[in-house]
Amino acid sequence: MSQSPTALAPVTDETAQAADLVERFLVASMVPDPETAGTFMSADVAITFTGGRKFKHPRDATAFNAMRYKWVKKKMERTDVSPGNGETIVYNTGTLFGEWHDGTPFESNRYVDRFVVRDGKIVKMDVWNDSAERILVRMDIEA
Repeated sequence: MSQSPTALAPVTDETAQAADLVERFLVASMVPDPETAGTFMSADVAITFTGGRKFKHPRDATAFNAMRYKWVKKKMERTDVSPGNGETIVYNTGTLFGEWHDGTPFESNRYVDRFVVRDGKIVKMDVWNDSAERILVRMDIEA
């Protein structure tokens, strides 16, 4: 029995634009420039970070990250899009690198960001990463 290659949905202007929008948002977020990042999002965006933390604007997420990291950037490795009915789902995956507040550098901290894009704006963003696990290890806590 032979297997056929997996069929992929064709890239459309809508999916390509959604992927580009998300990548431009992420670049602005890494500056960090939360005001520019906010221009890529709808006014009623729902942002949820690891642990269920809810934010209404990128400036809130930037403030949260400032409590966790001295600085942090993303090494974007992959952007995947899934067209939907009136929306596009965009996943951006890769690793985080930066410094903890004590000046200790880190890298290879995995992340997954999931976005819902409608009418040219991000309406939902979900963020997951390994930072909490790494903080536990730094505190010599096994959980």
